[in-house]
Amino acid sequence: MNPRMKRITFRLLPLLGLLVGLCGPATAQDLTIRKTTEPITVDGKMDESVWNSAEVATNFHQFFPTDTVMSPLKTEVRVLYDAENLYILARMWSVGPRDEYVTPSFRRDYRGRAFDGFSAVLDTYQDRTNAFSFGINPFGVRREGLVSNGGELSLTWDNKWFGTSTIEEDHWVAEMAIPFKTIRYKENLDTWFVNFYRVDSELGEISTWSPVPLNLSPNNLAFNREVQFVEPLNDPGSNISVIPYAAFGTAKDFVAETPSTSDFDVGGDAKIALSSAMNFDLTINPDFSQVEVDQQVTNLDRFEIFFPERRQFFLENADLFSSFGSSRTTPFFSRRIGVARDTATGTNVQNPIYLGARLSGKINNDWRVGLLSVQTARDNRIQLPSTNFTVASLQRKVWERSNISAIFVNKQAVQDSIGGDFTLDPSAWNRTLGADFNYASADGYWTGKAYYHRTWDQDQRDSTFSLGLNLELDAYRWGVRTGVRSVGANFNPEAGFVRRRDFQQHFNTIEYNFYPQRGPIQSHGPGFDYDIVGNQQFGVTDWDVNLLYRIAFRNTANFRLRLRRQFTYLFREFDASGTGGLALPEGSSHWYNFIIASYESDQRKSFFYELSTRSGEYYNGTRINLEGSFTYRFQPYGFVSLDFAYNRIRLPEPYNDGDLYLIGPRVDITFSKNIFWTTFVQYNNQINNMNINTRFQWRYAPVSDLFVVYTDNYFTDINNRFVDFGAPKSRSLVLKVTYWLNV
Repeated sequence: MNPRMKRITFRLLPLLGLLVGLCGPATAQDLTIRKTTEPITVDGKMDESVWNSAEVATNFHQFFPTDTVMSPLKTEVRVLYDAENLYILARMWSVGPRDEYVTPSFRRDYRGRAFDGFSAVLDTYQDRTNAFSFGINPFGVRREGLVSNGGELSLTWDNKWFGTSTIEEDHWVAEMAIPFKTIRYKENLDTWFVNFYRVDSELGEISTWSPVPLNLSPNNLAFNREVQFVEPLNDPGSNISVIPYAAFGTAKDFVAETPSTSDFDVGGDAKIALSSAMNFDLTINPDFSQVEVDQQVTNLDRFEIFFPERRQFFLENADLFSSFGSSRTTPFFSRRIGVARDTATGTNVQNPIYLGARLSGKINNDWRVGLLSVQTARDNRIQLPSTNFTVASLQRKVWERSNISAIFVNKQAVQDSIGGDFTLDPSAWNRTLGADFNYASADGYWTGKAYYHRTWDQDQRDSTFSLGLNLELDAYRWGVRTGVRSVGANFNPEAGFVRRRDFQQHFNTIEYNFYPQRGPIQSHGPGFDYDIVGNQQFGVTDWDVNLLYRIAFRNTANFRLRLRRQFTYLFREFDASGTGGLALPEGSSHWYNFIIASYESDQRKSFFYELSTRSGEYYNGTRINLEGSFTYRFQPYGFVSLDFAYNRIRLPEPYNDGDLYLIGPRVDITFSKNIFWTTFVQYNNQINNMNINTRFQWRYAPVSDLFVVYTDNYFTDINNRFVDFGAPKSRSLVLKVTYWLNV
């Protein structure tokens, strides 16, 4: 193509993109995947002759910093399959000879838009709603995740597959083998929806095989292309995985002044594929001691803080259970199971689980189902009875990318442990029933939700509902989000998460985007939003109005600014200092102005940082807030970082002033792709605690690990801001071995 024709083509690309958006994503078959009988060795080399006969996916489109041109970097992807595996080989060229690629470390499940990598997004159900994501970087570090709700990627899912990479003078090669037993798909289907995307740190570019508008996510399933298998895919056969563990632990509670305890536990999980699209998970006496501790936050809010789920048993098809309602009001929150609050240390601790079972997956192309039942143990230390949690959900696909879902949650206490009578306690139960409609347009620009939930318990109270309606537009120039919520005074899903009750809310956000053709800024634009909350008893209890500005830089840095005017009516007393001092009185009203700002530096650099602030007027006083993290990466072996939060609160007499510190140094060293060591320290004078958590992990076989985890908690002093190492709260040491066995 001559230069003049190239210029004409590039000028037409925005118009072509608009036509594609108006007509919906193309579904023409773009790649035929051939079957091979030749053995393929996953070594990051294109040395099997069969690769030369595979069709090539190339001509990648730039996604970032702009979506109107083809990528200047050459990328080629080949895909083959046999009876057991899907094979993917990708070759990614640079502008010229290249010495350095960027990775956070050798640790699995790397993330970030600034690091080199290649990912394949496989919509094996062809519903443009759920998919599997497999990624690898030039150092052979792998990641796998689940895509739900049309484009939301979670990397907490873990499973067995194979991949490696090699680096050549001017390009790198990635090779993957993904067992069909690892993924779920519809049997006898001969087409999938697939996309590939690449992150290149040298140019700061993200490119995709199938073009995706830059205002969306490269994981957005609305734009995946259809690929054709030469033969329909059959059931992969018997697929049973058993993951037993053995753990030895010793612990000491210094506050209760009890003797040290030692325990030896065995248990494990089983994953049984009932079909190519339906999975049954079983767990017996699970131990989650190897799960990384929650990152603490300074809580100057009147409501509970949300912490995400990290435990493997709850993660596959998690959206069938956890995506109901909104992030602040959901009928089921899996962290209510097996995690309890230890009031002595102010931290979350394990509540043992006797037994758990999950059934989840596709019945057919239109129906998905999820069933969950877990029995937790009695814990006399924190006065928790043995409790059964049962959840059932059903989802029906409507239109191209939308669905209607229903959920039922039952929490039932029992009168004794599982070793005793194990009879139901009729005076301690809680149930929730709800329905959601999730909307996603075929072109990916519009999303929305409507839901209604209701709870019941033995008290038979009224006003036990939660409902909401919201609609979002993510267009090239405009972003709009609007919605309403209402939560009854007695809405009480004990197995869910409810940030606040007895309110009605209306919120609205509108943003506009500019895209400069030159210079360091990729996009920028103003915005405006407001949020109004109230109830019948007190009228308007909260509102805020915000002027916004956002700047995204081509080097992957970001800046956000929000000027806020806020009103808060305290319907109950509240200690604004966060120190346990005199509370502001119930019924008082407060108007205040402050600034919210954040900046994220270029993460491609060895040293990078994030800073944020919420400073200005604060209730009847002032607040200076600075939070962030500093990270130095000694590539490719790991990083050291310092997370911190400082709040300087000044209130008039007789209220307390507050100087709240949260400091969290972290060392993460990956000696290889199989041996990791992490130490995480959290000093939090608000909860009078310093936590030390150090974890060694050796992945001695695929998805099979040896863990050594040490945890220590000490008292701190909120006024003098010191750690009393002579006054520990608790201490524990755990040795755990897991092994993934395919039966």
